[in-house]
Amino acid sequence: MAPARRPGRMAAALLALVTAVTACGPVAGRQPGDLRAGYDSRDGSLTVWPARGGLAGDAEVTAAVTAAVRDWRSPIDDRVHLPSSGILWAGEVDGAPLALVAGSVPGESASWLLQVTTRDGRYAVTHATEYTDPGYLVYSDVLPVRTVEGRRYLVSARVQRLLGPDGRALAVADGLSAPVTVPACAAVPVTATLRATESLPRGRATDRLLDLGTGTEAPRYPLVRDETGSGRRALTGLDTCALAGEDGPFGSVRRRVGDRESQGSVPASWPMTKLAVRTVGEVAVGGGQPGEVQQLTWETADGTMTAVVYRPAGGTPVASPADRAAPLQAYVLPLPGQPLAVLTWRPNGATSLSIPPGTPRLVDRPGLAVLPLGEDRLTVSLATADKTHYRSLTAPR
Repeated sequence: MAPARRPGRMAAALLALVTAVTACGPVAGRQPGDLRAGYDSRDGSLTVWPARGGLAGDAEVTAAVTAAVRDWRSPIDDRVHLPSSGILWAGEVDGAPLALVAGSVPGESASWLLQVTTRDGRYAVTHATEYTDPGYLVYSDVLPVRTVEGRRYLVSARVQRLLGPDGRALAVADGLSAPVTVPACAAVPVTATLRATESLPRGRATDRLLDLGTGTEAPRYPLVRDETGSGRRALTGLDTCALAGEDGPFGSVRRRVGDRESQGSVPASWPMTKLAVRTVGEVAVGGGQPGEVQQLTWETADGTMTAVVYRPAGGTPVASPADRAAPLQAYVLPLPGQPLAVLTWRPNGATSLSIPPGTPRLVDRPGLAVLPLGEDRLTVSLATADKTHYRSLTAPR
């Protein structure tokens, strides 16, 4: 099994999850080199991801799915390592064959959820999302599935009950939920109840997740951990498709591979957990009513990211691109007709903000400054006890 992208960040409960070397069950007629059925993860005596679905034991289907996965490549042209991957589910959904594969891509230290269906009479990977939480896909207990009838969820054997966005229990058959209505561009909660196991002696009543919506484009993974519910509060009223765009908080920091940006990969700013929001102040734009300025924070595979959201009174919220966590946070808020520079920092007796002389300040108080952005580059600095931090901003064109 390939190493996790960022080890040491998984919950303590997962430390007891043991991965066996041998397959959890043979597939009749499975040929050497074919994907295994299920995945070799165990929690005490419980097989966490057994092979499920009406076609899970079909040797011909296994061979066809294996061939499709073998032909698939990640956005940076890496391939799946078949011996450390497995078919979690295989059967018919909405009248068509579907296989769900946990794919290990060692070159990226990544796990992928691959949906394999028939295309032009043969099996092919038709949807692929990269699991952005640290660790392996199979350490998760709820996996998102895209179907023509709507969102479904594949659950591990540890899940006793799954609640949909409306708080009602979803029907689950052979590990796969019934279709559920999830909006395209809004975050909604999904909550699992986990049974008592060796790693979770008391089980877990509320394992909270956020589904960022069916409009989430591959390879971005749509489920985000939300243990405290802070993410649900932070994203209330926000368009997740806009947040995921190239200029939005979740999509604006590209992943770098070597010395180049990878256009097709999951952005470095894509969220995985610990979404939260805090109000940093208010600002009035164009003589209107003051609107609230909030700072979003979240964890990604590349560390902590932040952004600001302006919520005008009675209007549509506007978000900045992401900024990596730093002593001086600098954001460009792309308000129509009047882009703003928003600066935030943790004030104390040793901090001092400097901006070019003559620059008007819409807001000027400890920890927050809001400035209009013109055509010229704006350079600001924050002096702290040990160094001076510089940031430059330009208005979007």
